[in-house]
Amino acid sequence: MTATHISAAEARTAAPATDARALTGKRRIAFASFVDENYLPGFLALLRSLALSNPGVCEDFIVLHDDLKPSSVARIRALHPRVSFRRVDADHYDSYAKGDQDNYLVRKAYFILDVFKIRDYDTVITLDTDMVVLGSISELLSLREGLAAVPQFFYGQHKLNSGLLVIQKEYLSDEFYAKIDQVGRSGSYELDKHDQGILNAVLDGDFVRLDAKYNFVKRRLSGDLPVPDDTAILHFTGRHKPWQGGEAGYEQAQERWREFDLSDAELQAAYLTGGGTMHHDLLVHFGTPHVERTGHVDTARRVAHAHIAKGDYQAAVDIMERVHLPIDEAWPHEVYGHALMSVSRYEEARAQLLLATAAPNRAATAFARLAQISWVHGDDATAQKYAVQGLTVDPTHRASRIWQQRTLGVPAQQSGSPAEQLAHVAFYMDRQGNAGDKLLPESVRLGFDPDTTSRRWHSVHAHRLFDEAALERVNARRGLVIGGGGLFIPDTMPNGNSAWQWNVPDELLKRIDVPIAVYAVGFNAFDGQSYRAQRFRESLRLLVEKSAFFGLRNHGSIEKVRAMLPAHLHDKVRFQPCPTTVTRQLVANWQDPATRDDTILINAAYDRAGLRFGHDYGYFLAQMAKAVRELGNLGEVQCVAHSLDDEKLAFDLRREHGVSMPVIPMYDFENDEIRDLYARTRLVIGMRGHAGMIPFGCGTPIISLISHPKMAYFLRDIERPEWGVSVHDRNLADVLVERSRDLLADHDRTVADVHGRQQELWKITQANAAELRTVLGG
Repeated sequence: MTATHISAAEARTAAPATDARALTGKRRIAFASFVDENYLPGFLALLRSLALSNPGVCEDFIVLHDDLKPSSVARIRALHPRVSFRRVDADHYDSYAKGDQDNYLVRKAYFILDVFKIRDYDTVITLDTDMVVLGSISELLSLREGLAAVPQFFYGQHKLNSGLLVIQKEYLSDEFYAKIDQVGRSGSYELDKHDQGILNAVLDGDFVRLDAKYNFVKRRLSGDLPVPDDTAILHFTGRHKPWQGGEAGYEQAQERWREFDLSDAELQAAYLTGGGTMHHDLLVHFGTPHVERTGHVDTARRVAHAHIAKGDYQAAVDIMERVHLPIDEAWPHEVYGHALMSVSRYEEARAQLLLATAAPNRAATAFARLAQISWVHGDDATAQKYAVQGLTVDPTHRASRIWQQRTLGVPAQQSGSPAEQLAHVAFYMDRQGNAGDKLLPESVRLGFDPDTTSRRWHSVHAHRLFDEAALERVNARRGLVIGGGGLFIPDTMPNGNSAWQWNVPDELLKRIDVPIAVYAVGFNAFDGQSYRAQRFRESLRLLVEKSAFFGLRNHGSIEKVRAMLPAHLHDKVRFQPCPTTVTRQLVANWQDPATRDDTILINAAYDRAGLRFGHDYGYFLAQMAKAVRELGNLGEVQCVAHSLDDEKLAFDLRREHGVSMPVIPMYDFENDEIRDLYARTRLVIGMRGHAGMIPFGCGTPIISLISHPKMAYFLRDIERPEWGVSVHDRNLADVLVERSRDLLADHDRTVADVHGRQQELWKITQANAAELRTVLGG
């Protein structure tokens, strides 16, 4: 198949430039139930059972209702942090019921049909209010196609049972709802005019059949039989509900329901002591009131840790300040110290972390954080001391090893005359760090000067506190360049001064009196990740106001940043492609390879895996196994690891699917080695942003595995969105192989296309360079 290229205008209007979910294809999943006052006790028990039996699951929950009391809404909100409410059109369904308008059970069954009006989710799972969840429902969350249900126990395998439906996007459509409505109005269905009758009439047996354990009806337990151990969802069908006194002959089943007839305080305590992997939203939702009520220190520590994991550092500080921390409990002090340093309350953090070093099981982590604080303040000697103490406690402690190595050989900042140098704020990557971030500072410098050494450049590490001494050094240079990665991200090295990666207080930023050029910076927040908005907006606005040049590396970032600025600053934000994308133009004496290795390099990223994959990692891995097998017919497939974590793809493919491929440890490469490898291969399939941009800049064809909006941003800018495929794509393996085959079929043509796309970025870079020479001199 030959790909059809689209224009830049088409690429940018296919979906809103900043619609992260549309760009990544990440599935949005929601639960849904119809709830009214009569069934409210059942629904509250359902919510409690869902939390206790699946503590790591917290998807949105849509409550369909006719008219709930405000007090009932409040009771529901207390049990779920991501609940929303939508009213049903009760009058519409009265036309279905005909003579049964007063039959409550019939009307309730119709109202759940409003779930088929939902348009903002890819998967919706309905749960009836007379259900309780007893076991794992991970299989339901991983379903991706069709409309799934349990076949009716009493009426045969060709009909589905209501209550539990797993509905995919193609059924959440106007077309499908029109079919339901037509059948409902016609009355041409059976089984007491319940929704299962309408759906059965529409589907005529065409549904995905689930195991009975996901909708195990009470009637199967007649004679007081015990609930089978593997039951995932128990459904109390019939008129006699457990909260209404129940029904004779089902005592063991009703006892299972009573396990979830708890007060809010009892639920919170049960969740917090239940074990297993807990979802951070549920942990915060149940843990916060528990801490307020009990002052329980360890719960406060766990809630604070959950806040930190989401990047909400001030909330972590707030919860720890609500409890009294005993001197001899190290872990809470360590977490509190972590939260304090993340909002730049460094002296308080140091005090907490010193207390945490008293316990052997927390000492290494505490010492590493103390080393980090000292390093941030430019005190390498003290940072080295703390790092060595961490390694003394635990010689295998990776964070302590990183800080020890970072402070061992600090390069001299000298060489040229300060008046001839540019200061350069960037993230300077450690040895064995992310290969793309290692290459970036040098690439940025090449955009200004072929000499990238300290003779022409004064390095300012973005993560170090920008203090009076740093200000004096910068103001002694001829200008300041800020660039070298996705610096607009909140959590790589959090601080309370700017809320992005450069740890600069506003008052010092205001006093920079040399020209500032922000160069090819990216807005790198993941789908589902947020900033401390006010602090970031204030710092961002000041930076834009102070900058003589403000260039972002893709139009998606431009739109995101402009949305945070007043209108009069919008025009200052312009496009500057990442310099890695024009490597062939920037590297002196560049020579395209005369021949290429017969290889296909694959990269996957695992930082923030939950935000990348959601519930689809198992699917992604299976699809990649299939793709790797078939790609082997097109070339030798190798795994290229930008960081140590990237090797997980090769490990998991071998363990789960018996697929092996060699691993290239690019995190150990020097910059020239990185460029050389990417220039010599025939195709790169990469998930990291710079596993696409670097090979593209070296003239090599790429396919992006999209798990982050920035990948789609770049492909739109070069007018080749077809060179990307979502990690959630339903036909991921087939699409990858088909597009790879197409790009490799006429490799010379494809390389020429890459060169042509690159030339467009080079024209923009050259035009900006002319302006920057005026701004910065040189």
